Amino acid sequence: MRRRMIGAILALLAPLGAHAAPTDSFARIDQINRASLVMTAETGIVPRPLAATIARALDQVAADAAKPGAERPDDYLRIEPLITAIAGPEATRMHSGRSRQDIIPTVLKLEQRDRLLALAQALDETRGALLAVADREADTIVPAYTNGVQAQPTTLGHLYLGYAAVLARDAQRLREAWTRLNLSPLGAAALGTSSFPVDRKRLAELLGFDAPVENSYDAGQLAPMDMGLELTGLSATLATTAGSFAQDLYAQYHQTRPWILLREGALTGPSSIMPQKRNPVALYGLRMKASDVVGAAQAFVIMAHNVDSGMPDYKRNQAEPPGRTLAEAAELCRRWTRVLDGLVVDRARAAEEVAADYSTTTELADTLQREADVPFRLGHHFASELVSYGRSHDLRPADLPFAEVRRIYAEAAAGTGLKPDLPLDEARFRAALSARGMIDAAAGLGGPQPAEVRRMLARARERLEADRAWRDDRRKGLADARARLDTAFAALTHEP
Repeated sequence: MRRRMIGAILALLAPLGAHAAPTDSFARIDQINRASLVMTAETGIVPRPLAATIARALDQVAADAAKPGAERPDDYLRIEPLITAIAGPEATRMHSGRSRQDIIPTVLKLEQRDRLLALAQALDETRGALLAVADREADTIVPAYTNGVQAQPTTLGHLYLGYAAVLARDAQRLREAWTRLNLSPLGAAALGTSSFPVDRKRLAELLGFDAPVENSYDAGQLAPMDMGLELTGLSATLATTAGSFAQDLYAQYHQTRPWILLREGALTGPSSIMPQKRNPVALYGLRMKASDVVGAAQAFVIMAHNVDSGMPDYKRNQAEPPGRTLAEAAELCRRWTRVLDGLVVDRARAAEEVAADYSTTTELADTLQREADVPFRLGHHFASELVSYGRSHDLRPADLPFAEVRRIYAEAAAGTGLKPDLPLDEARFRAALSARGMIDAAAGLGGPQPAEVRRMLARARERLEADRAWRDDRRKGLADARARLDTAFAALTHEP
């Protein structure tokens, strides 16, 4: 029994929706070598017959590395001997005008952009799951909190559209980061280019970059730092929102009668000693992953802080931040999506939670001002006195005796010059103090009123579809660039 329980918990905490392993450093260096060979052959740096020999050697090295159990070196200086063993020392001409100082940042950029697009996809799936819950629960009245205290009623649809809006900004940040990320360092050499006629624009084109990083010192020595800070930072921003979402749900697990929980079995785990417990394993898996991402982002800041420019501290491969942070953020999104797909909402219990407190009294003060010209501060004072009376007598808002309500208003109005009579009849008073009445009365842009929720939901779906189209376009662009590289490279292998 205990073994099964541990197995179930580990399964929930394992990476969700496992994807194929990302391209490794060996494959990325191979891609860089192919692009370099095409460019050096086109510019005459490498004679065409020699380029053909090198091309066939690159194919052989790649085929050997693809065999089961074969070594796949992640350093160009360990790959070059494999090439020269086949094509001879002349094959090193392919490296003309290059350095590991521009190869390593290029490998990093290739890895970062793949993981940025993977994160964008996982993020969009989470947004879709949020919108699905918002649609399903568009009219579900729930309590909302400020300063950790029940503040006003809203709908779960309105609340989750708020989270979806945050994730839409995260998606925008990813798109904006792409324009700075998808620039090529290759051809910058160590830092000052070289005397060879290296065509950096052609290298960028062959590798699917939008353009080269213009300044050659920036390309390999500075951009890896600030780009890493940007990518880890946007991952941490996303993770912080995910942590807030998780804590919102965790607050329910402190109650004996929560109004929102996770579906039992698939997302929860039992206790080894306490039969009553249904531990929210998927929820704390989400929160822990959010902490992993925030921690990794801070680790990169520390690595990049107070070091000379050009140091290796912040030039990390894909196993370290910022690449790992992007991958961890994508895993966070997959866990978040699973939690959203498994939410169980008790609508009656949520409405009961709202009705048990006085979170609608703001609307009572607003109604008095709007319909009876009672100054807001007087209406607020009257409502506050109602709350004190109700709580001291253990009464819910709906149970307040109307005679006492009128008395409290008269006392609040004393000395103000206003009539002591409450200017609302009992039916209007009750309606103004109801959660449904307060929500339906909302008139502002972005409020919880049903029409606004539906409008925002439609707009959020439009933005999501646009972001999906953007991601698909970027992936197609990379695939097309790779196809062009493969075509140009294949032409070299057929040289006499």
